Amino acid sequence: MSVVPASLVNAGPRTVGQFQVGPISYGQWRYTSNDLAAAQRLVEVALDAGMNLIDTADVYGFDWGGTGFGSVEDLLGKVMAGSPGLRERMVLATKGGIMPPLPYDSSDAYIRSAVDASLTRLQTDVLDLYQIHRPDMFTHPAQLAETLSSLRDAGKIKEVGVSNFTPDQYESLAAHLPFPLATTQPEFSALQLAPMRDGTFDKAMRDGVVPMAWSPLGGGRLFLEPTTIADDAPYPELITLLDALAEREGVDRAAIAIAFVLAHPSAPIAIIGTQQEARIQSATTALGVTLTRQDVYGIVQASEGVPLP
Repeated sequence: MSVVPASLVNAGPRTVGQFQVGPISYGQWRYTSNDLAAAQRLVEVALDAGMNLIDTADVYGFDWGGTGFGSVEDLLGKVMAGSPGLRERMVLATKGGIMPPLPYDSSDAYIRSAVDASLTRLQTDVLDLYQIHRPDMFTHPAQLAETLSSLRDAGKIKEVGVSNFTPDQYESLAAHLPFPLATTQPEFSALQLAPMRDGTFDKAMRDGVVPMAWSPLGGGRLFLEPTTIADDAPYPELITLLDALAEREGVDRAAIAIAFVLAHPSAPIAIIGTQQEARIQSATTALGVTLTRQDVYGIVQASEGVPLP
């Protein structure tokens, strides 16, 4: 009697501090529409698809067609103000600590002012998850921990996370906090495997911290066709394998790439950032994908271009 291999894809909810969230999050780096109704519709479609964690940042809008620093938060704030029921349906996450062209500032005065500015732009009384967007190497983690603790005690933020921190930077901040970090947000995809190798996921599993994987589709590179990839690119075989798995599972390549992210035992959340309603909806097909241990190790070897030892 043959045994059907179990799928490694974890399609269940994640626990981010006091919140239950879906395994896919809607990210807003490209959320720069001038059409308020269209912007509202994107959020509604994401929430309807189970993506109740909405991930934004104060610096979003500074590029990618935005009108400037804070403009994406401002747009989301207008959307929520125009349809108050949306705020109740979401876990609202934003980030701060980048101030172009400085570039980074996690000083007490700046983070306090950044949180207040985000609250104003988002037209809300509290941020469900506040993440330090990138580490400020000239702020002592004890000072940052004191600032974040004070903001939490004041009721301005509920949960705290980090983004783009090295494992050591994560540990340095965590050691000074009187409460556990809720999230760590690295880049992770079938093209970017560093969090599996550098200790990011290992420490998240040790501490019960939820990884939030940004760019799970490799910044769009996983949409390229093998024939259009440069000869010296490292991943034509990866694209071919993803397509074979997609054909087997009856989904598109993006679904396989997202499913790969969801298959890691640290139970990452995959952050998608599409501005197309159909792609938001189709991303959920990843939740029904079966990926075996053979499949995921095949993806790892095709990505790295060498056999595992």
